[in-house]
Amino acid sequence: MTPSMTLLRAGDKLDHYVIENLVERSGMASIFRATDERTGGPVAIKVPHPDMEADPVFFERFNREQEIGQKLDHPGVMKVFPGDHHSQHYMVMEWVEGRLLRQLLNEQRKLPQDRAVKIALQVASAIEYIHGHGVIHRDLKPENIMVDANDHIKLIDFGIAAKLSSRRITFAKFSQTVGTPDYISPEQVKGKRGDARSDVYALGVMLYEMVTGKVPFTGPNAFVIMNDRLLNNPVPPREIDSTIAPQLQEIIYRAMERDPNKRYANAHELIWDLEHPDKVGVAERPELTDWRKRRTPWARRILFYVMLALIPIVVFGLLLWVAQH
Repeated sequence: MTPSMTLLRAGDKLDHYVIENLVERSGMASIFRATDERTGGPVAIKVPHPDMEADPVFFERFNREQEIGQKLDHPGVMKVFPGDHHSQHYMVMEWVEGRLLRQLLNEQRKLPQDRAVKIALQVASAIEYIHGHGVIHRDLKPENIMVDANDHIKLIDFGIAAKLSSRRITFAKFSQTVGTPDYISPEQVKGKRGDARSDVYALGVMLYEMVTGKVPFTGPNAFVIMNDRLLNNPVPPREIDSTIAPQLQEIIYRAMERDPNKRYANAHELIWDLEHPDKVGVAERPELTDWRKRRTPWARRILFYVMLALIPIVVFGLLLWVAQH
């Protein structure tokens, strides 16, 4: 009999996989390193906690991640292997040696420009590939990028990714549309679904962070951070570190344009500029001079908070209406 998911330990078996050790445990799932008995090779197994399997939102997220991962095949994207009649609910992924980009930034705070560009180029290549296959990641952040000893990357966690052909997100799925506050694009903050340019924006934020050691927008809570990016401009990267090349600063600004129509239209355009910085024209941007001006319209902020507070009430009312009818 297969051991309970909460009691998996070294030596236990899940079908053809022998558990080696627990790698990570979150509030929703645990990830184990295991050996595939058929190949002798290592794999990563993501196992949802039993209580989460009854959560329809998590269940949909887990299945979406598995479905999307099985269709993608790129050196910069973690592979998800097809299910072969699993006895229980779990996901088998390729084993990737390395650590999260977040761990790297926590240790080094910021990276040399050439190293940051090398990593950004690989992430851009990976998102160009997934966009070409009709998938938007929607949650790009250092916690979702693995980096190996040679600075090769793997994009992971497609839990809130969206397929371009899928239906628009409804109120019942609202919690899945919101990425991480530090990296979410302005159009997503406004409630729009977002597209390839939203992933480009998140990569621009990560590039800003890699070369400055700081995220561009901060605040005491997620709502303030998200609101700040709608109203204000971040400190110019060269104000934080004058050794940052003007062309690299311009590339970051182009990736982080508040209006998606002014942003890089796709990852390919960003890649070209990163590979040809000598051909990037540096614009006289107002963001370079007016970043000290802080806009804080209290009426809009209060309305923003009130609307957010009403969301769970509306959702509860809809659920109650459905239950009664």
